[in-house]
Amino acid sequence: MRFLVVCVCATLAIYTNACIAQSESPSTNAIQETGKANSVPSLTAQSHGENWTELDASKAGLDKSQIQFTILGTSDFPEYTSELVRVQWRRGDPIDLYVLRPHGVAKPPVILYLYSFPADTDRFRLEAWGSRVTKGGYAAVGFVSALTGQRYQMRPMREWFISELQESLATSTHDVQMILNYLAGRGDVDTTKVGMLGDGSGGTIAILAAVADPRIAFVDANNPWGDWPDWLKESRVVPESERAAYLKPEFLQKVEMLDPTKYLPHFSPGRIRIEQVVGDPTTPKDVQAKIAASAPSSGNVVQYPDARAEVHVWMTQNWWLKEQLQPSPAPPATARVSHDSETPEH
Repeated sequence: MRFLVVCVCATLAIYTNACIAQSESPSTNAIQETGKANSVPSLTAQSHGENWTELDASKAGLDKSQIQFTILGTSDFPEYTSELVRVQWRRGDPIDLYVLRPHGVAKPPVILYLYSFPADTDRFRLEAWGSRVTKGGYAAVGFVSALTGQRYQMRPMREWFISELQESLATSTHDVQMILNYLAGRGDVDTTKVGMLGDGSGGTIAILAAVADPRIAFVDANNPWGDWPDWLKESRVVPESERAAYLKPEFLQKVEMLDPTKYLPHFSPGRIRIEQVVGDPTTPKDVQAKIAASAPSSGNVVQYPDARAEVHVWMTQNWWLKEQLQPSPAPPATARVSHDSETPEH
C-alpha cells in the first residue's frame, strides 16, 4: 500500500509538471550531459560514519574538503544560465544540483529550493519557471532530499523516506550546508545571506538547516512537517500498514531532535515565514496548529483557505524571500550647510 501511495504521488507530480510545461511552453534548449569533470580532492568520508544526531554538518563528520563536483552541462536562456552539477561528499550518494544564475548580475543573492518528498527537480528544467525564480537578479539553486528521486538507489525497497526519517532529515540538513560550501567556493554567487524555500518535508529541512547554518538568513516554509508523534500518527503520507512501527518509542526518540517545533520559538521575528494550506492532507490540522503556535510571532504565519488560494498569491504577488534579500536602502544624504555663506537677514 505504501508503494502505491508513493507511486500515485510521483505520478501526480509528473502530471503537474507536464501540465506546467505545456502551458508555459518552455524552450527545447535543455541541459545536455557533457561529462566535464573538475579536479577536486578525493572523497574520504564514509557514509556510515555520518552522525545523524548533529544538525551541524561539520560536527557530523562532513567537511568542505570532501566535496567532489562534475559539471554535467549548461544551457543559456534569454534571462538566465542553467547549470547541472553533480556534487558528492558521501559514498554512493551523488546529488544532481541545479544552479540558475540571472544574466547581468555579478554575484546574485541565492535562494535554495527544496520540495517535499517525493517531488523531483523537473521544474528546474522549465524555462518559464527559471525565468520567474531568477527575475530581479536572484540565483536559484535546487536539489532533492535524501532517499528521493535520483538519490533513491541501491536501497532495499522496505527502506524509504519515512522508514528512514532520521537519515532523510539529518543528511538532507547536512546537504544544505555542504551545498552552500560548494557555492561559496564557486565565487559567482553571494552566499553570505541566503534565503531558503522549503515545501513539506523540505520546509522541515529548511528550518533545521537554518538552525545549523547562519548563512541562511531567511526561511519560507510551506506546509512544513513536524510534531512527529502526532504527524506520524495521523498524516496520510504514512501507510496504515506501517504506522505502528513509526509510533514505537525507539523510532520517535531518533527523530525527536529533528522536530522543527523545538527550534521555531528561537527564530528571531521576521527571519521565517510559515505558509499553511487549511486541509492539507499531508499535515493534520492539530499538527498545523502546533507548528503555527511554535512560530516566533503570529505575524510569521500565513494561512490559505485552500491550495488554489495559495497558488494565486504565489503567481500574483512579489515573493517574500526576494523582498527580504534586497539590500537595505541607503540612508538619505544629510544636506551640508555652509556657515560661511550664511548671512543674517535684515
